Amino acid sequence: MGTTPETEAEIAAEIAAEIAVGIEAGAKRTFAAALDWPGWCRSGRDEASALEALGSYRARYDAVIAGSGVRLPAAGARSSLSVLERVDGNATTDYGAPDGEFSRDVQPLDRAAGERLVALLDASWAAFDDAVEAARGIELRKGPRGGGRELDAIVAHVVQAEASYDRKLAAPVALSDEDPWLARSDERDETRAALIAAVLGKMPATGPRGGKLWTPRRFARRA
Repeated sequence: MGTTPETEAEIAAEIAAEIAVGIEAGAKRTFAAALDWPGWCRSGRDEASALEALGSYRARYDAVIAGSGVRLPAAGARSSLSVLERVDGNATTDYGAPDGEFSRDVQPLDRAAGERLVALLDASWAAFDDAVEAARGIELRKGPRGGGRELDAIVAHVVQAEASYDRKLAAPVALSDEDPWLARSDERDETRAALIAAVLGKMPATGPRGGKLWTPRRFARRA
């Protein structure tokens, strides 16, 4: 990888030819992540099943980002999934959350590319908000594998998780509002500003205790 920032045109040229995928393989679970499309990430027991799951979610991801102004290339031979890199997973991977860093994650970005990440994040937030509103007044299915939470608890979990991710950009967000649904707006404003600041090199590479912070690409994929 070079050290000069990728421009939006360069990214567009790359993604027109293929969907670059990173594989994160743990002992029990493997994730396949579309590296230029934060949020498009699925898991399986092994690489083959993770890639199959990723491909099967293409239409659902395309629907989520429809309002972002950024569109997936048309499905076909020129936009097939292509594994660019493989990294080892860890306990977080096996628990069920992608946690790897790929060499593409550390490639610098210019402001336009950073705004593209923000647009995709905004689209995913909007899809989450729509899902929450659609679920109001509906009894959610309960179950032993990830079930059991009521709607307000799900919202609180997501908003609090996002706030914890902000710390990985050296942008701690204090959720003082008791209602997480109201607090999410302020949290997201902080996230947008921090993400662009990180793209422009205005955020430190390490935290106050010396811990390594996330790059903008890695943050967007996880958030």
